[in-house]
Amino acid sequence: MNILLCSIGSHGDVHPYLALGRELLRRGHTVTLATASYYKDLIERHGIAFARMRPEARMDDHRVMARVMHPRLGPATVIRELVMPALRDTYEDLLKPASQADLLVSHVLTYAVPVLAERTRKPWASTVLSPMVFFSAHDVPVLAPLPMLARLRVLGPRFNGWLIRHLKLVSRSWSRPVALIRRELGLPAGHDPLWEGQHSPHLVLAMFSSRFGPPQPDWPPNVEVTGFPFLDAADEPLEAELGRFLSGGDVPIVFTLGSSAVRVAGDFYAIAARAARKLNRRAVLVAGSAAPSLATQLPSTMTAVTWASYASLFPRAAAVVHHGGVGTTAQALRAGVPQLVMPFAHDQFDNAARVRRLGCGQILPRARLAEGSLARELNALLSNDAIATSARRESRLVSAERGATRAVEALLRRFA
Repeated sequence: MNILLCSIGSHGDVHPYLALGRELLRRGHTVTLATASYYKDLIERHGIAFARMRPEARMDDHRVMARVMHPRLGPATVIRELVMPALRDTYEDLLKPASQADLLVSHVLTYAVPVLAERTRKPWASTVLSPMVFFSAHDVPVLAPLPMLARLRVLGPRFNGWLIRHLKLVSRSWSRPVALIRRELGLPAGHDPLWEGQHSPHLVLAMFSSRFGPPQPDWPPNVEVTGFPFLDAADEPLEAELGRFLSGGDVPIVFTLGSSAVRVAGDFYAIAARAARKLNRRAVLVAGSAAPSLATQLPSTMTAVTWASYASLFPRAAAVVHHGGVGTTAQALRAGVPQLVMPFAHDQFDNAARVRRLGCGQILPRARLAEGSLARELNALLSNDAIATSARRESRLVSAERGATRAVEALLRRFA
C-alpha cells in the first residue's frame, strides 16, 4: 500500500507518525509524511518520503509561541490564527501526494484531510494522540482555559455531557473555513470538523495507552486504542558528555519542557537549578537553544543540554519535571520514574491530571513556580514510595503495549 500520513504541530505531533511510518516501511509499504518543511531532514533520515504541507511551523517566532502556549489563548491561536487561515493551502499541498496514495491518515489539526478523502473517495483513518480530544462526558477532560471545571466531573455524565455540548456551540464559528471549502467542492455540510467531523467513520486510532485513557462509552465508533507509538528505543545512545555526567554521581533530577514550551520557558530553568541546589541534588536541564549559555552558570553537579533522547535519559533519572506534553508524558511513564508536571496549555493540563490519577506523579501550577515551592514538591515526590511503586507498575504495562505495531496492524486489518 501507498500510505500518506499527515500531521501539524510540534515534535510531539510528528514523532508518532514517524513511528508508524517506520513500522509500515518494515512491512514493505510505501510511506509519505506530509507536514511542515521544518521536519523534512528528520523525516528523510528515517527513510520516509517527505511532502510539504502548510501551514509552515513558526516555532522560532517567540511572540507566536507565547500565544500558542498561553493557557487561555492557545487553542484559538492554533486553530483560528494558524491552521484555519492556511486550510486552502493545506488542501492544495495534499492534492498530489493524496492522488498517489491508497490510504490517508489524519492528525487532529489536519482539517483538510477528511475533506480531501471525501472529495477524492480515498479511504481515510483518523488519529488521536491524547484522550482529551474525545471530550468524553464519562471522562471529563481538564481544560487549560478553565481547569477548575474538572471538579464538576463528580456530577456525572448527564451534566458533563450538557457542558461539553455548550463548549461545542461556543467554538462553532471556528470551523467556518471548512464549511466554505466543502460548499465550494459540492460536498454536504457534514459534522463539525473540530469535533465529530475529525473522526473517521472507518477507523480511529487512539494512539495512547489504555492505562492513560481507558475507553469510554461515548467515544466514536471504530476506535482502537493502540498504546503510545514510541519512535526511539531505550538503548539509543546519549551524547558522550551527558553519558559521563550521568555515570559520575547520584541519579539526577531531569528538567525539560519538550520542543514547544521550551521556547517560552521564562525563568523555569534558573528556578529549577536553584531548587536542585537547595535539595543538594544533581540535575540535567534539557533546555533547547538556551543550554549553552545556561551551562556556564551551573555548578559541577548539574549539566544543561540542548537535546537528549528521553528514552535513554529518563530511565536514569530520579524524577522528571516537565510540561505535560503527551510525548514527554508517555516517555516518563515508560521510564517508570516519578513525574512533577507543570502544564502550560492545550492537553497538558489533562495529561497532568491523568498522571496524578495513575499515582505516578504530582502537579505544580505555573503560578506557583518558585525555588521554594519547586523544592518542596520535589522533596515530597522523591520521598513518596507509593508514587515510585505506581510509576514502576505503569512502566511495565505501558512498555508492553507496542503502540506503533498495534496501530499499523489495525490499519492493515481495516484497509489492506
